[in-house]
Amino acid sequence: MKKTYSLLLLLCGILVFSSCKNGETYSDLKEAERDAINRYISKNGIKVISQTQFTSQGETTDLDKNEYVYLDKSGVYMQIVRKGCGELIEDGESLEILTRFSEYNIKEDKLLVRNDIPFYVVVNNTRYDYASAPDKMTVERIGSSFSASFVSGALSSFHGSAAVPSGWLVPLSYVNVGRWYEGEIAKVRLIVPHSQGTVDASSSVYPCYYEITYERVN
Repeated sequence: MKKTYSLLLLLCGILVFSSCKNGETYSDLKEAERDAINRYISKNGIKVISQTQFTSQGETTDLDKNEYVYLDKSGVYMQIVRKGCGELIEDGESLEILTRFSEYNIKEDKLLVRNDIPFYVVVNNTRYDYASAPDKMTVERIGSSFSASFVSGALSSFHGSAAVPSGWLVPLSYVNVGRWYEGEIAKVRLIVPHSQGTVDASSSVYPCYYEITYERVN
């Protein structure tokens, strides 16, 4: 009986040790996320600038130098490809925005979902070109804060949630949101940590890279 009891204790000890060895804490996952972001920045030759420098150069990022500004409050890295036509969203304004994007899981090095690829079909030897449908979201600005939810689109369908990632709203303080016929619409590139990402990124603790455009509907 004693031998059986001792054997059970030994087996329990082995199982507990194995669990501790293979299990990852939230702190471990966050550290792995930071490492993944740093590797991505290094691999892609990204030059990170401070918010102070970003402000001093007119809230722009130099594309020739592949600059991204690190935004301290959100932890998001942002490159402004185009400031966009139109105006900044005003305090108290509520509007609908169309957006095209690609979402890439940095930690796992894979593309997740996108809606920015044009496609075509051929019927009776005639080619018909189409653009994939943009995602639509409603956005409201109160003071310096933005809130938003998806009305339709690929991102909400893929992740099963109408919640717009907080990281997607960060650029709206810096880019103009106009209509396509007014000129070039705003475009940004983002590195978004899990805390500012989708529900899946938040729960699984992985960072994403995005290319996003913003276009005013109304």
